[in-house]
Amino acid sequence: MNSGLINAIIAYVMWGILPLYWKLFNNVPAGEILSHRVVWSFVFMGILVAIQRRWSDVKRIWTSRSTLLSLTASGLLIAINWLIFIWAVNNGHVVETSLGYYLNPLLNVLLAVVFLHEKPNRGQWLAIAIAALAVLIITIDYGRFPWISISLAASFGLYGLAKKKIKQDASVGLLSETAVVLPVALGYWIYLGIVGKTTAWTLPAPMFFELLLSGVVTALPLLFFARAAARMSLSTLGFVQYIGPTIMLVLSIFVFKETVSPVLLVGFAFIWVALIVYAIASMRATKLAKSV
Repeated sequence: MNSGLINAIIAYVMWGILPLYWKLFNNVPAGEILSHRVVWSFVFMGILVAIQRRWSDVKRIWTSRSTLLSLTASGLLIAINWLIFIWAVNNGHVVETSLGYYLNPLLNVLLAVVFLHEKPNRGQWLAIAIAALAVLIITIDYGRFPWISISLAASFGLYGLAKKKIKQDASVGLLSETAVVLPVALGYWIYLGIVGKTTAWTLPAPMFFELLLSGVVTALPLLFFARAAARMSLSTLGFVQYIGPTIMLVLSIFVFKETVSPVLLVGFAFIWVALIVYAIASMRATKLAKSV
C-alpha cells in the first residue's frame, strides 16, 4: 500500500507540473508539439519494451482485430487529449485544464452508466448534479461554454473506457497506442517541411533536446500510475488523483498569473463539494457491499 501510494503521488505530481514543461515551447504550434510528443513517446517506449523483452506481447496485440480497434480508438482519443491540453496551456487556459481534470472522475460515472450499464447510488447522482451546476455557473461567468474543460474530461474519460477492453500493461499499451497515431505524426512532419512551416527543427539545440524528452515526460507518469494501480485500492487512488489538477490550478494563479474571477472560484468550490459528496457516497457503497 505504501509503495502504491508513493507511486501514485509521483505520477500525479508529474502530471500536475506538466504545464511548466509545455510552456517551454510556447512559440511552437500545438499540433507540431503533439507530433513530436507522439514520435518521441514511440521511440522511448520502443526502447523500454525492447529492454523488457516484451515484443512478443506487442505482436500478440496486433493479431487481434477487436484489440486493434480498441487501440485505434484509445490512440486517437489520447492524441486528441494531448493536443487540447498543450494548446490550452500555451494559450493561457491552465485554469480550464485544471477544471477538466477535476470533472473527469464525475464524467466517468456518466460514461459507466451509458456504456457499461452501471447504476450509481443517490449520493453519486447528487455529486453529478452539483458538478453540472458548477459547469453552468462557470459557463455563465465565461460567457461561453467551457469547451476546453469538457473536451479534456470527455476525451480522457472515453480513453479510459477504450482501455478497459485492452488487457495490457502500461508500457506495451502506450507503445501500441502511439504506433497507431505515428503515421499521422510523421505525415504532419512531412507536410510542415513541404510548406516550410517547421518550427521545432529550428529551435536552439538545448531546447530541441528538451523537446526530445517529451517521450520520457509522457511515459514516466503513466508507468508510475500503472504501478500504483496494481498496489492500492481504486477509492484511495481516486483521492490521490486530485493532486494533479490542484497543482495546475495553483500554477495558473501564482505562476502563469491567469485571471480567476470570484464567480469562477465559486464554480470550483461546487466542483470540490461534488467530489467530496461523490467520495463519501462511494465509500459508503463499498462498506455496504463488504457487509453483505
